[in-house]
Amino acid sequence: MNIKNIVVPIFLLASSTYILAQTKEAKIDSLYIQEVEDLKEPGKVLHAEPLYIDLIRDLGARKGEREWNLGLGLTDNLRFDSYEALIEYEWAPIDRLGLEVELPFTFYSPLNGVAKDSVPSNQLNSIKLAAQWSFFVNEPMATSMAIGYINEFELSDFENFGNPFIKGNVYNPFLVIAKRWGNNFHSLVYTGPMLEQNFQTKDFSTAYHINTCFHYMITGTRNFIGIEFNKTMDNEDFDMTMRPQMRIGIAENLLIGIVAGIPVSRENERFSSFVRLIWEPAHKE
Repeated sequence: MNIKNIVVPIFLLASSTYILAQTKEAKIDSLYIQEVEDLKEPGKVLHAEPLYIDLIRDLGARKGEREWNLGLGLTDNLRFDSYEALIEYEWAPIDRLGLEVELPFTFYSPLNGVAKDSVPSNQLNSIKLAAQWSFFVNEPMATSMAIGYINEFELSDFENFGNPFIKGNVYNPFLVIAKRWGNNFHSLVYTGPMLEQNFQTKDFSTAYHINTCFHYMITGTRNFIGIEFNKTMDNEDFDMTMRPQMRIGIAENLLIGIVAGIPVSRENERFSSFVRLIWEPAHKE
C-alpha cells in the first residue's frame, strides 16, 4: 500500500478540522465582542484590564455600570508578612465617566525572631477617591484612552488613630492607553506620577509609575490569562514586580482574579499573592 495515499488524506483532514475549529472560534469571539460593543450605546471596546492595578470602571464606561471589589493579598517581606484587604465600589454616573471609593487595609505579622514592636502597626491605609474619563474610544482601531485622578487621604495607624486622623495626602493623576490585537490579545499601559505630602513634616516625595499589561482572553468569554509589569521610579531607585494573573467567571455577574507577585528588583519584598473578587450588579439605566 502506498503510504502517500494514507498520509495525505489524514493530513488534509487534520488541516481542514483545524481550520474549521479556528473559524468557529473566530466567529464565537466576533459574536461575543459584538455583544459587548455594539448592542448598546455609546460604543465601547472590549479590553482585558489588569487585576492588581485596577482601573476606575471599564474604559468607555456606560452610564449605570457598577461594580463591587473585594481584595485579599499576602506579601512576604524580609522581617514580616503583610496582609492586604480592600473593599471598593465603582460606578458610572454618566457615559465615559467612572468614579470609585476604596478602603485599603494592611495587617502585619512579624516573622520568627523579629520583635513585634519593630514591625509597622496595623492600619486602614487611606480613603481613596478616584475618577476616570475615557476621552478616546475607537471601535475600528480597538483602542481606548482615558485620563484619571486618584486622591488618597492617608490615615494614621490603629495605634495612633485620630492623632492625627489624616496624616498626609497622595496626588495621583494618570493616563491609560489600551489596545486589542485581533480578537484575543490585549495590551494596556497605565502611567502617572504619585506625589505624597506629609502634613506634619510638610515634606513632599515623588514617584513615577509605569504599569504595562499583556493578556490573552479565552474565546467567547471574559476569562483571561496575562501578566502585569508594575514599575516604580523613585529618585535613583527602580523597582519592578511581575504579576502573572488569571481571571475566571464563576457566575454571570461574578468573577475571581488570581495574581502572583514576583519582584525583579526589590530590596525588602519577596513573593506575594493577591485575590480579587468582582461582583457586577445589574446596570442601572
